Amino acid sequence: MNTKYSDLINQTYYFPQEEFKLNKDNLQFHNIDLMKLVEQYGTPLKFTYLPQISENINKAKAWFRKSMEKNKYEAKYYYCYCTKSSHFEYIMNEAFKNNIHIETSSAFDVNIVENLLENGKINKSTYVICNGFKRDEYISNIARLINNGHKNTIPIIDNYEELDLLQGEIKGKFKIGIRIAAEEEPKFEFYTSRLGIGYKNIVSFYKKQIQENEKLELKMLHFFINTGINDTAYYWNELVKCIKVYIALKKECPTLDGLNIGGGFPIKNSLAFEYDYQYMIDEIINQIKIACDEAEVDVPNIFTEFGSFTVGESGGAIYQILYQKQQNDREKWNMIDSSFITTLPDTWAINKRFIMLAVNRWNDTYERVLLGGLTCDSDDYYNSEQNMNAIYLPKYNKEKPLYIGFFNTGAYQETIGGYGGLHHCLIPQPKHILIDRDENGILATEVFSEQQTSDDVLKILGYTKKI
Repeated sequence: MNTKYSDLINQTYYFPQEEFKLNKDNLQFHNIDLMKLVEQYGTPLKFTYLPQISENINKAKAWFRKSMEKNKYEAKYYYCYCTKSSHFEYIMNEAFKNNIHIETSSAFDVNIVENLLENGKINKSTYVICNGFKRDEYISNIARLINNGHKNTIPIIDNYEELDLLQGEIKGKFKIGIRIAAEEEPKFEFYTSRLGIGYKNIVSFYKKQIQENEKLELKMLHFFINTGINDTAYYWNELVKCIKVYIALKKECPTLDGLNIGGGFPIKNSLAFEYDYQYMIDEIINQIKIACDEAEVDVPNIFTEFGSFTVGESGGAIYQILYQKQQNDREKWNMIDSSFITTLPDTWAINKRFIMLAVNRWNDTYERVLLGGLTCDSDDYYNSEQNMNAIYLPKYNKEKPLYIGFFNTGAYQETIGGYGGLHHCLIPQPKHILIDRDENGILATEVFSEQQTSDDVLKILGYTKKI
């Protein structure tokens, strides 16, 4: 009988896969022996596999290059990294090895940009695309960057008042972009994004406030769909509307030469994940070129702002199953040595699912379980996979410790979870390690941060030791 956990995985998915394979009955991730990490560093454990960041960046650049050659698309492609997905220095250092650009969301992002410039990670030719609603400090920081000579900084206008605020602090002429307020999917709670300016108002806004203003040079139209870049009627309909606005605006504004299609490439969230990246890029480029050729306007340079796609597949988390609770005749709760709410907050907040697999004991029989976190919160659980309505793991055995891994968790989880701060029920932040390879493919690991201690937490809470 096929009763082993390995049998279940092989019957359900194509396995092994590019990043996952077995060494006897232990899981390997990008040829990393995960049980060796557990033995060396313990659990709970977070890790970042740095080479995956560069690999994904270069995949996307190659897809766009191939598509532009295929479609005889005579403009350039600029890969921008969306900082809000992960602001950590080790992420930036790896990403900017690959001649890319940067997108910011708030005031402190600009301080990071200045640090990157000072340390030679980026240079004056790097585009800095400044998105988001801009309060005073963000405006001042953007102005400082431009006034200090970084002319490829492009603030994206989100509302009508930002132009006056920027002009009040920026000396001389500067580049700008305009963000389109995309219409949301019909099932969404509201009709139009709160970000940007409505489709119908953009050309008139340009004519009234930008066209005759000698301080301003409109260079970019920005477009982003919250649901991401997907092969749906909704996405293609919004893209076509965006292209029409670009063409209408280009006919009025000769300096406009950039179309920013935002982020939204999905990442692998299941072993059954399928997505044809090359097809989607081919179709986007083709749609833009056909429309521009028919309108007899030059095709725009294409900018993207990939965040999750850049860093998501580099991250992972490993937990130990501490104990099993049989709560009724059907439900078995496997309790992990951490909390989903604190370490993988998207699983709790937006019901997001990551790839989840046993790290060891693949040759043991399996059972259906629920996963529970350590907090005394009824929402601290994980109960299904992306394409299955249940979780199956090797059977709990008190004498044989079981470890499980969540993979492709590298985007947003640390910042949403409040890295370095307080966590629900004061569950400590796990140890985090960085994994890299040298030019010979030899793995190296280092501790980025140790597990949070009680002293760390009490200090944040304002408790002081008595002398």
